[in-house]
Amino acid sequence: MFDIMGMMGKVKEAQAKIKETQAKLVYLTATGESGAGLVKVTVNGDRKLVSIDFDESLLSPKDKEMLSDLIVAATNIAMEAIDVKIKAEMKSATEGMMPNIPGMDLGGMFG
Repeated sequence: MFDIMGMMGKVKEAQAKIKETQAKLVYLTATGESGAGLVKVTVNGDRKLVSIDFDESLLSPKDKEMLSDLIVAATNIAMEAIDVKIKAEMKSATEGMMPNIPGMDLGGMFG
């Protein structure tokens, strides 16, 4: 028979593991590049911008709009990459903790 108390214990265990993993996410980083590496942007697991690095050749006033576009593109790439890393960390943290109940997908609950 289905053990509801056992499942509730696993849910509490999963919640604790999720909190622990979320606290560590700030140490994850992802870098996005654009313009064939002319602009590099790094974000962390808190989805905060950590650094921007760009080639000095882009400092010309005539390249201001292009630099802006490259920063936006690199930031979007970095944000997509950090989301993938965050989901992988959360999945890893909770793997095997929740029972596999047919027709009930609990995986989306964690990221």
